[in-house]
Amino acid sequence: MVLLYFALVSASLGILFSLILFYKIKRQPILSEKVKEIAKLIKEGSLTFLRKEYQIVIWFVLVIFVLLSCFINWQTAVSFLLGAFFSALAGQIGMRAATNGNSRTVMATKHSIGQGLKVAFASGSVMGFGVVSLGVLGISLLYFIFKDVQIIYGFGLGASLIALFARVGGGIYTKAADIGADLVGKVEQGIPEDDSRNPAVIADNVGDNVGDVAGMGSDLFESYVNSIISAMLLGAGAIILFGRFSIILPLALAAVGNIASLFGYLVIRLSKQKKPQAILNRGIFVSAGITLIGSGLLIYYFIEHPFKIFIALLTGLVAGVLIGLITEYYTSANYQPTKRLAKSSQTGAATNLISGLSLGMASTVLPVLIICGTIALAHYLVGLYGIALAAVGMLSTLAITLATDSFGPVVDNAAGLAEMAELGPEVRQRCEQLDSVGNTTAAIGKGFAVGSAVLTALILLVNYAQIVHLQVLDLLQIKVIIGLFIGGCLPFIFSSVTMSAVGKSAFSVIKEARRQFKEIVGLKEGNAKPNSQQCVALVTKSALKEMVIPGILIIFIPLVVGFLIGKEALGGLLVGAIITGFLLAVMMANSGGAWDNAKKYIEADHFGGKGSLSHQAAVVGDTVGDPFKDTSGPSLNILIKLIAIVSLIIAPLL
Repeated sequence: MVLLYFALVSASLGILFSLILFYKIKRQPILSEKVKEIAKLIKEGSLTFLRKEYQIVIWFVLVIFVLLSCFINWQTAVSFLLGAFFSALAGQIGMRAATNGNSRTVMATKHSIGQGLKVAFASGSVMGFGVVSLGVLGISLLYFIFKDVQIIYGFGLGASLIALFARVGGGIYTKAADIGADLVGKVEQGIPEDDSRNPAVIADNVGDNVGDVAGMGSDLFESYVNSIISAMLLGAGAIILFGRFSIILPLALAAVGNIASLFGYLVIRLSKQKKPQAILNRGIFVSAGITLIGSGLLIYYFIEHPFKIFIALLTGLVAGVLIGLITEYYTSANYQPTKRLAKSSQTGAATNLISGLSLGMASTVLPVLIICGTIALAHYLVGLYGIALAAVGMLSTLAITLATDSFGPVVDNAAGLAEMAELGPEVRQRCEQLDSVGNTTAAIGKGFAVGSAVLTALILLVNYAQIVHLQVLDLLQIKVIIGLFIGGCLPFIFSSVTMSAVGKSAFSVIKEARRQFKEIVGLKEGNAKPNSQQCVALVTKSALKEMVIPGILIIFIPLVVGFLIGKEALGGLLVGAIITGFLLAVMMANSGGAWDNAKKYIEADHFGGKGSLSHQAAVVGDTVGDPFKDTSGPSLNILIKLIAIVSLIIAPLL
């Protein structure tokens, strides 16, 4: 019980720290009335979207709660309800921190870029520590009450359901608004990004929060809790080899990472380094180092055969860092792939698009090799339990990595506020520097998310096979082959539906923005104000409508395959979806991130700068990349885990 109490204390400290940070951010004054006015519009739009989204999702939650109560057991249903509630709460916490932090960040950036970074990172840390601490708290409480890991899978299902709708709905919203604002504002009207004359610019800034804060927070909350739960279940089968603490060990390791991230935050807060990316990287590496030391001591004192367990954990942590660095290499304008992509824009949008797709496809190779190496080494050392611990290790410093990820949309909003409030080119330029770093940290966060997703989904597949007594998946059996093809196709269908949804929603925003520029006299000249609320309302309605079909698709296809074709076909479906979903997610995330930073590289006076033909081509590439990196790509992480969890929940009925 000592490790369980340790996890509860760690979660309580994290929640307390998150609340203190939130209070400190809110206390900082906003000295510009114009910034205050615009920030209020962004906050109201963000919270309105989230409220309306939850009003739709609650019906899915209630239906699944009733089905679990009737066909599984009431304990799993209660666990599911708590998981859904905590996931929604994590999204709310992150949203409120980001919408309060954006205005304070731009005010701090007026003084210096370092001050702006610290305020933005504090805002992101509210989300990071809130998500991790709620995850550890929820699992600890449920295990304390029920003492049965199988029941806690309901918690993971609840987290996955909310994450799906938050990721898909938020992703559709943010990219529809972003595309509409860019195409009408920058391309058609020739006005700067985030110009207050653009009717879609407030909706664009709202989208940064609903997609990149609430969506990402729910996504990684779901990854985090499912990696811990699946490792605990396999730990129950490893008691004979590693002792009675093997069940609680994954939860205790997560608690160590949470505390280590507190030290990482202090390193970033107290850093005198002048380069923003170097400051954030130092905090991440310090957190990882402390996590290793703390985890090593924990494993040594509580686990039998500690060396093998520690190496399995280390394998996952190193793999996460490597995938993050590879993502940075392919998406940051500091390296050759993105610079070559920017250079290709000189010959038009077609070559930009071809180069971006090529970059994304090539970027899948190293992550696949790293994941394969991680699986092989962890399994050799500790068996399946080792793979599960590698997944936990990969996300062990989630509090600090999610903080750096959430930092991105906060500084993006700050850059928009600087432009709209006319705070001057120097403030805007500083915010743009932070925004560029934010794009890279967001890309690294996506690398962690997809890496952990595939390891977690693999363990969930193993758990499913154990419950339905599948010793092997016979590739010569017709049912398995059918399942493989359906599963392999599923990520493509899902991506098609979500990207089509972005296109439909963007169309409505573009039409409205064009109408306002045409009908509002003096709008382009700055003599009249746009009706920003109309664009916000349009994209909210469209995004919420379009998110329902992808949600139904993921939940019901495993049910149909499992009950109509059989458990073997469902096993094949999981394998097919995990492989193609992983590859497609990496390709989309890296192509999208590179397109975005290639555009920013050109805007920094390379290859003709803003307004040049190269810039116009890069804007087109960035527009295509938006739903790649922020809608379809990240949503695939949830797809491969959610179908695995749904399969696991229904496994006793097959």
